[in-house]
Amino acid sequence: MEGQQSPEGTPGRVERVRLRNAAAALTSLMAFTATSLVTGPAVADTMGGPCALPRTVAHHSLGLDTWNAAYTRPVTDLDAVMIFLSFPDFVPLNRPQELAADHFPATSDFFRRASYGTFALHAHPLAEWLPMPKPSVAYGIQRDWEPEQRAAYLRDAIAVADVRVDFSEYDIVYLVADPDAPGVDSDATKVVNFDRPLRADGTDIRRVVTVFERHPPDRNVLAHETGHVFDLPDLYHRPVDGHGDWDTHVGDWDVMGSQFGLAPDLFGWHKWKLGWLGRPEVRCVNSRPGGDPVTLEPVAAAPVRGGSVGTRLAVVRTGPHSALAIEARGATGNDAYTCTEGVLLYRVEGETASGGGPIEVVDTHPETEACLEDSVYPPLADAPLRAGETFTMPGPPGGRVRVEVAERTQTGSWTVKITTV
Repeated sequence: MEGQQSPEGTPGRVERVRLRNAAAALTSLMAFTATSLVTGPAVADTMGGPCALPRTVAHHSLGLDTWNAAYTRPVTDLDAVMIFLSFPDFVPLNRPQELAADHFPATSDFFRRASYGTFALHAHPLAEWLPMPKPSVAYGIQRDWEPEQRAAYLRDAIAVADVRVDFSEYDIVYLVADPDAPGVDSDATKVVNFDRPLRADGTDIRRVVTVFERHPPDRNVLAHETGHVFDLPDLYHRPVDGHGDWDTHVGDWDVMGSQFGLAPDLFGWHKWKLGWLGRPEVRCVNSRPGGDPVTLEPVAAAPVRGGSVGTRLAVVRTGPHSALAIEARGATGNDAYTCTEGVLLYRVEGETASGGGPIEVVDTHPETEACLEDSVYPPLADAPLRAGETFTMPGPPGGRVRVEVAERTQTGSWTVKITTV
């Protein structure tokens, strides 16, 4: 294998554990430059407007005036191959079909709901194990993987699979290792980006998802990793001192923050970036006397059959590369298990790289917590505003934004008045 790699992964692997060890933090492999993929050719975005932040060289920038063509955009149906790798030092305990069922159709269902039925991810799992040439312990598989050992693993995996797989037929590659082999560490599940793509079957392989999940796996883990394939950033916080919580930026409110979240549907901003929301569904709020009234449909709610998606996101531009996003969250769709409902506020920073806090949820109830037994971060579990509540915060330079939730309608939408002062 030629080329250097950069890994992206999920936060800690133990379900609902709030304190996670910094040794599980991600590290770069070799001398990969994070901007090498981000600065790829742009594709014009017809969904822009005055509130669409400009895309920057930040890794997985949340600017969305253009699309980075180095990444696959999920606006058409995509095909993914699942390749199952065994090792000579262990006989697999499960059939590939069992491991495939751990992730599909659940992952496809997640994206079907998140996209309002406009995008389909089709999984094509192989039916047999493909034997790797070396024992599992020879590859040193772990979250913070030695670059040379990771390169050897990927080189061997692609070579083994190329005999069986026509890579030109697929948009996404999942390399699934036998989870019970002695050298496999489930923390190593992540996306690997190549600064120089691999070439197989006449097609470039720019990135692969390396899956080392236990059986059964952490929920929504493959939805998180596939989000990176679509140029979405990590939203969790990485403690640098070995202490602290990974979930302080967004809590339960997006799968790119935590695969364990009670409300893991993608933020409306992410859906806008991916092309699932457009100008008719995004309200750019301008200052006007008396405020700008907006009726928001819950982000995770499926549109009424035959009806429009409706307004799902309101945006106040707060700077050249920043915005305040406002959306409704309710117990439906991917958010069915949320324990609080209301109007969620969050800051978006287009110049902040993946893992650095490009989105931060605004805690409108900073003195209280909620869902103590189930939330990944209870201080943000009650972040949404409820009917009758108002919250004021800094907005554009020298100004402030006031968000007032008037009511929740009988159909489940939320009436909000947004004022910039």
